[in-house]
Amino acid sequence: MANSFRKFISLSVLSFFIINIHAQKIDRQQLVRRHNIIVTKADSLSSLTVGNGTFAYTVDITGLQTFPETYKKGISLGTQSEWGWHSFIDTSDFKRSEAIRTYHLNGRDIGYTVQWNSPERNKDAANWFRQNPHRLQLGTLGFELIKKNGQLATIKDIKNIRQELDLWTGHIKSHFTFEGIPVDVLTSCSPGGAILGISVRSPLIRTGRLKFRLQFPYPTGEWTDEGANWKNADRHKSFIIKRDNSFFRIQHQLDSTKYVVDLTWVQDETQNGEATIVEKMPHYFLITPDQHSSKFSFTAGFGPEEAANILPYSEIINGSELMWETYWTTGAAIDFKGSTDPRAFELERRIILSQYQLRVQEAGSFPPQETGLTYNSWFGKPHLEMHWWHTAQYALWGRLDLLERAMSWYYTVAEKAKAIAKRQGFEGVRWQKMTDNQGEEAPSSIGAFLIWQQPHFIYFAELCYREKSNLAMLKRYKDLVFATADFMASFPYYDSAKRKYILGRGVIPAQERFKAEDTYNPAYELVYWHWALQTAQLWRERMKMPRNPKWDEVINKLSPLPVQNGLYLAAESATDSYTNPEYRTDHPSVLGAFGIMPATGQVDSFIMRNTFDWIWKNWTWRDTWGWDFPMTAMTATRLGLPDKAIDALLMNVQTNTYLVNGHNYQDSRLRLYMPGNGGLLMAIAMMVAGFDGATTEMPGIPKNGKWKVQWEGLRKMP
Repeated sequence: MANSFRKFISLSVLSFFIINIHAQKIDRQQLVRRHNIIVTKADSLSSLTVGNGTFAYTVDITGLQTFPETYKKGISLGTQSEWGWHSFIDTSDFKRSEAIRTYHLNGRDIGYTVQWNSPERNKDAANWFRQNPHRLQLGTLGFELIKKNGQLATIKDIKNIRQELDLWTGHIKSHFTFEGIPVDVLTSCSPGGAILGISVRSPLIRTGRLKFRLQFPYPTGEWTDEGANWKNADRHKSFIIKRDNSFFRIQHQLDSTKYVVDLTWVQDETQNGEATIVEKMPHYFLITPDQHSSKFSFTAGFGPEEAANILPYSEIINGSELMWETYWTTGAAIDFKGSTDPRAFELERRIILSQYQLRVQEAGSFPPQETGLTYNSWFGKPHLEMHWWHTAQYALWGRLDLLERAMSWYYTVAEKAKAIAKRQGFEGVRWQKMTDNQGEEAPSSIGAFLIWQQPHFIYFAELCYREKSNLAMLKRYKDLVFATADFMASFPYYDSAKRKYILGRGVIPAQERFKAEDTYNPAYELVYWHWALQTAQLWRERMKMPRNPKWDEVINKLSPLPVQNGLYLAAESATDSYTNPEYRTDHPSVLGAFGIMPATGQVDSFIMRNTFDWIWKNWTWRDTWGWDFPMTAMTATRLGLPDKAIDALLMNVQTNTYLVNGHNYQDSRLRLYMPGNGGLLMAIAMMVAGFDGATTEMPGIPKNGKWKVQWEGLRKMP
């Protein structure tokens, strides 16, 4: 009896301790600030960014964009916005129809917008619409530092560097010396619009050796644009259109694209705020502060001419602090403090910095590009199959409003998606792959055949409903949920001999290694198709509507997942998935069928475990992408393999590199890759908060006693 009583007391104390550990509030400020980024040397991959999700400004070690050429092939010194786009003049009167090529698939002709090799006219048209429109680099704002001998400074002249990004406030504080003279800079961004607040303190101002340089690059028109093309000066215009003692407005015009930069000086009791501005050469403006003070503060606002691009300096500083404190205190949090696994701090660092980078670069009203608002990749165009990887995480991290911002865009482009489906002989809406703000379809010989972007809208809508399970949410998104499902039900081809619906031919899976004309029934897409149609039916039932019989027919007769030798194939048509070395590269997307996707009844967990083990041991991991590691971690979590989940997130592979600034480095072409950051947050939320049907607390965290995890506000993954 006494032993039983002591055992009861011990368990009670233990339970009390565990409950209080969970109830104890995380010190959010301490958690965030212990990962403040500190830079002490010039490194083109360690540039830092301020921004608000619709506009971002990336700086070098000086706190401004002083050395863009040095950083060009690193994390480039970009100034980009959601609204800043440009198209070259079309002198050939290209038609989008010229990029459409007809393929004979499943007994009929279907037109796809692709890249042509020949004839020349079709090739040029396809290239034109891939290139245009392209996202603009709005301008480069940096120092012009003048040495005692009259020469301009080089980056080697910058000494005693200490630069810190305070994640809690969004401010970058930069200190350096130039020929022994100190310079201190504060760089910040307004919470709305595209307005910077910059303050500089240095004796160099009094000597006239510290000035500011605003330059306007010309678009390269290439796949990549780092904002450092100073050629083609005769093809654009920039000039001062307004000025007074404390304000200048400069207009930049490229063909039909026109915007302005408003510069204002701060006036207070310590300085008169005056400055002069001259056009040193075309598209090169030099701002010289007066020499009455060693401090100079100003704002720089980018925007359309009719927009309000001016805010008081103090309002920018205070607004940034309020925005970031709100962001960090209202969303979810994970704290690994006290863990003894040596990888815990690095994982926590990646989580915090990923949250910062995504909020800075990808929290607007349009789907983002892969490289955020730093530099162009794929001409600055977003890819809708990647939209899930960028922003689905917002829902699991208690920031649904940031997901919903971009969901409204789908309504603005739905008619164009409907036109694509109609042109190809399908119902509903076929969502674009590589697109732009207006929802145009960019030609792509791969993208035109991808289909895994199609169910994303239903997934997003379901995340919204899980957060706010009311009729208003159903009414808000039902039209596009149903239109998306209509296409999904009309797309599969019915094989009367097999009495099954076939997904393809005319498909390239998420693992982009297979020829569209030959490929059918990719495993991940089959599961996603089934789940999305079932979810769309569930939406009808929630609204007291009858189930759609066509959707049910496809659900009930959709092909099963392809299996060979006890392993799931990447696609039913890819019978050499495990023997051809080429098919062991790129995304191991078969894992997404039971990782990204919940248990739908289509997947046998025993077969998936065998598939996982084979891929883990045999995949060519060096030929993967940043989001492949979170996907692998999700599958490991659903399979009850938490050690493998952690191993996947921290696998020592180049494409799983996270730089000092939190960017997911891929290679010399993609020095940052935002889907890796978003995927990391999605995976770790699932690993900690769990998923529907999980029977273990924190199912993706090892139970070896080395991980201490405190968390708040996370949502379960479906």
